[in-house]
Amino acid sequence: MPNLLPFTFSTCLSVIYNDFYFREMRKLLVLIIFAMGALPKGNLFAATEESNDPQVSEDTVLDYREAVIYGVVEGVTEYLPISSTGHLVLVKEGLDSEGSDQAKEALNAYLIVIQFGAILAVAFLYWREVWAILLGLLGMDPRGRALARNLFLAFVPVAILGPLFADQIDHFLMDDPRPVAFALIAGSFIMFAAERMRRKRELTESSKPSLDLGQMRPGGALFIGLLQCVAMWPGTSRSMMTIVGGYLVGLRPVKAAEFSFLLGLVTLTAASGYKVVTKSDVMADHLHLGPVLVGCLVAGVSAALSVHWLVGYLTRRGLGLFAWYRLALGALVLFWFA
Repeated sequence: MPNLLPFTFSTCLSVIYNDFYFREMRKLLVLIIFAMGALPKGNLFAATEESNDPQVSEDTVLDYREAVIYGVVEGVTEYLPISSTGHLVLVKEGLDSEGSDQAKEALNAYLIVIQFGAILAVAFLYWREVWAILLGLLGMDPRGRALARNLFLAFVPVAILGPLFADQIDHFLMDDPRPVAFALIAGSFIMFAAERMRRKRELTESSKPSLDLGQMRPGGALFIGLLQCVAMWPGTSRSMMTIVGGYLVGLRPVKAAEFSFLLGLVTLTAASGYKVVTKSDVMADHLHLGPVLVGCLVAGVSAALSVHWLVGYLTRRGLGLFAWYRLALGALVLFWFA
């Protein structure tokens, strides 16, 4: 579906272009994209890489241009409630990378590992919260300890269910855009309902201060963690489920997004690490190191821009725009395959 690729990629770029902060990061991202766009298709310095690593197969499925595209899409969409995995599946379908089953398995694994860039971006932006959590674990910050407890409780469900269903998801859902489309559309209706509920609650509770992340009850954190498990289905969006879960337990939009970001640090680190441990051999056989690192770098820069933009936008507008976007993209994908 080649016509969907420009639509998805240009939407991701527009989010970055319309942000008026982090100007230096934006310049860096544009410079990387421009430089990589000038490269010939294929793996830069492939001969050098192959000579240094004779184990890498000729059956590779990732070059520098593709790495930049995947990096931008991953970084921009990871923390937006529109499903990064779903967008990566659609972009992969648009790029139509050819290769053996093992090469495609390596690429699917990389589309999880590339989240390392987005993880580092949030760790950089929310270093004060991360530091408070570390102090809390050492018994030196009561709020940090409560926040660490909530993040742990929210992580437990996916830590149990993730390894059980990871292979099934890779085999049955990562190579077909249609389940992604259904999840995008279903998620849009969930977001419409959650946004309506939030607005009604804010009209009646406008004078109440926003609930702090450390004040959230353990049951609420566990509930958000259970909703996060639904996002194992590509196209659902981990950010969407956790932000909506934050709404349901009483968090304001910005606080719900911040908890989603911090929970992503734990969840995405575990998911990426799990893929590195279980798929390192097949990735080493079919991916060159250069494009892998470039994709993670681009993902980190674009994720930092995306997170900052999202916090400002949710303060003013809420989730409505993302719900309409999901509905339109899901309908477009289904129409294409119909």
